[in-house]
Amino acid sequence: MAPQHRRAKVRRLTLGAAAVAASAALASGLVAEVGVAQAAEPRAPAPTPVTPAATPSALAPAALAQPPVPAATPSALTPPAVAQAPAPTPATTAAAGEGIPAFGVFLKSDARGVARMPLFSHWLGGTELRVGHTYLPGHGWRDIEGAADFLDVWAHWRNKKSDRMLVLNVPMQERNEEGVSDDEVRQLLRRGAAGEFDHHFRVLAERLVKLNVPDTVIVLGWEMNGTTYTHRCGPDPEAWKKYWNRIVATMRSVPGQKFRFDFTPSRGQDAVPWTKCYPGDDTVDVIGMDSYDQPNGMSFDQQVKEPYGLQHHVDFAKAHGKPISYPEWGLFRNGDNPEYMRRMLAWMDEYRPLYNTLTDYCPHGVWQCGANPKSSHLYRSTLFGRTDQAAPPLTPTPKPTPPGTTPPPADCTPLDLGSWVEEWLGGKLCLRFDWW
Repeated sequence: MAPQHRRAKVRRLTLGAAAVAASAALASGLVAEVGVAQAAEPRAPAPTPVTPAATPSALAPAALAQPPVPAATPSALTPPAVAQAPAPTPATTAAAGEGIPAFGVFLKSDARGVARMPLFSHWLGGTELRVGHTYLPGHGWRDIEGAADFLDVWAHWRNKKSDRMLVLNVPMQERNEEGVSDDEVRQLLRRGAAGEFDHHFRVLAERLVKLNVPDTVIVLGWEMNGTTYTHRCGPDPEAWKKYWNRIVATMRSVPGQKFRFDFTPSRGQDAVPWTKCYPGDDTVDVIGMDSYDQPNGMSFDQQVKEPYGLQHHVDFAKAHGKPISYPEWGLFRNGDNPEYMRRMLAWMDEYRPLYNTLTDYCPHGVWQCGANPKSSHLYRSTLFGRTDQAAPPLTPTPKPTPPGTTPPPADCTPLDLGSWVEEWLGGKLCLRFDWW
């Protein structure tokens, strides 16, 4: 999937205004948490996979125009079809000896992603998101080194509770989505394998340790088996593996680090079988998979059984003694597909990944995208009110609630910044007064 880091010039002014307003509030030393209160969601971009079979990345380039397909047009932060539906009854059945695997949802790569997580949890009846997932931009090496003003809000969220997990996708090359040719990618991989870019990853590791998130899960060079990214494996798998190993060795050499490195291809063969890119058990801690409901017409059973599909992923990880993960998953080519949603949730309940994060923007999502009401209801019903001691409800019992939009979290005071700033933020800036 293509990261949503590009911004239209018109939004830069509003970013500054929002930042000034937020900074002024924070400087008072009174507030504890910034959120986005219920409001209309800024228009989200449609994914732009290079080939129909290619799995999209979790961030697509931002666009001011509405997506060309009407079904991909997002609704408000809480889609009316979901907000007005009866709230499910929270699950109360104890699952002996079993907690719920850590899960999260990708809501935005910058601070807005953190701000929206409490609202998503509220929509789920208080079910907590234990995973925060974001992506470093891949435009230049300074992005990949991890600017503090990008990472600090995620580090702050992670450190508020000991059982939270920060998942960070890290590109292996700059110009990561600029259509670099296979010949140039091959040369870049060889330069990386020779150690030319080690210092950039050392800087990133040092910054993460300094921010007190040394246990970050690093999804390094994700979807390397595809054709989209400059960090793709296909032009030279041997150089790619050597380069991965150099990066891991470099980041692990930083004092205080406890990183876990997640090797995450896209589901299926794509441009090259992902097993050809596997760099070895010594430098891989988790074996992930980005898996969307595609291509068109493919059933979930086929997604399980296809070469290099879901079953191959589980079996490969077991053979190598590694936990699995699903850093990106969601709806896609087959539209609003509650059967896919049900089967994917059941799959993860069965195979217990270390974590999973749903991609939540159109056409993939269930909360920021109003195009998938049936799947949204299924997802919400399954996860509503779950705790570490609760099993998933097999038949959720509806409980009538007044129709309307989802309110902001308790003790959260919206800050009036004006409609033009709120449009950029995706809602009112919401402040809690228990931070310090």
